[in-house]
Amino acid sequence: MDFLDETSYRKGVTYLSREPIRCPVCGHEFYQEKLQSGGGRLIAGELTDFLHRLYKPSQKFGNVYPLIYTPVVCPDCFYASLPQDFLKVPSDVAEELQSRIKERMTEATKLIGTPVDFSKARTLESGAVAYVLAMHCYDFFPPKKFIPVIKQALCSIKAAFLFEDLNKEQPEKYYDFLASVFYKKALFLYQYAIELNQSKQQIMEEMKVLGPDLDKDYGYDGVTFLIATLLLRYGDTSDPEQRAKDLEEAKLYYGKIFGMGKSDSNKPQEILNKARDCYDEISKLQKAAESECQTDSVL
Repeated sequence: MDFLDETSYRKGVTYLSREPIRCPVCGHEFYQEKLQSGGGRLIAGELTDFLHRLYKPSQKFGNVYPLIYTPVVCPDCFYASLPQDFLKVPSDVAEELQSRIKERMTEATKLIGTPVDFSKARTLESGAVAYVLAMHCYDFFPPKKFIPVIKQALCSIKAAFLFEDLNKEQPEKYYDFLASVFYKKALFLYQYAIELNQSKQQIMEEMKVLGPDLDKDYGYDGVTFLIATLLLRYGDTSDPEQRAKDLEEAKLYYGKIFGMGKSDSNKPQEILNKARDCYDEISKLQKAAESECQTDSVL
């Protein structure tokens, strides 16, 4: 069991769980690091176009990134998941995950270039890696019971958020590339989750929280908005015909959110405002593309 020293948590910001957690994959016991609440630790800043809440550094605590503490990770075998699933892994899945320990550790090192130590206080690096490890582990969870695809989508977009934060602090390490990779993965996974939900193979409404961040749950509207925004920002631009289809699809999603001009008091104002702005942005892009096509045809 991990020794309880001050390297296991961030003094004044986090604490360790009173009771140890026993990993269902390898049997290792460890304490989970958790974020303390209140006390001016989190000073809310702006909300990004991906519904990610940014936080301003406080004079006393500096930068605090609440997302990094959510995934539970065994520091011995690197099994990871969201908190609600960590101890519920079926025995056959645990055996499969046991056989892939080396694979997970190798992947974690490749992501940030150095070994990751999950027995130490969470950092932006280990927080981002934790979400990626959870994505891999959810590949083996039974789909009907655990609805893993929407959880993988959530993990992917949160990993992208943290790699963006890392890029701000360490721009020389190209974390912006990793952020782009996981935004694109999130787009695929969110679209796939919608398909599975519509066919009732994995019903996402069974999820209590659809995120994508911690300060507010935007539910199904948030999922719809994110698909549209990911199509706009990270859709494939190599094929003009496919790009045009993606933008039209995104525009339809945005239109559904704000009701094509009809007010909807049940929808979050943040999403309504952002959806209208993005809808207008796509309209401008479409007009510019049409003008370019007309110019080319004349020439």
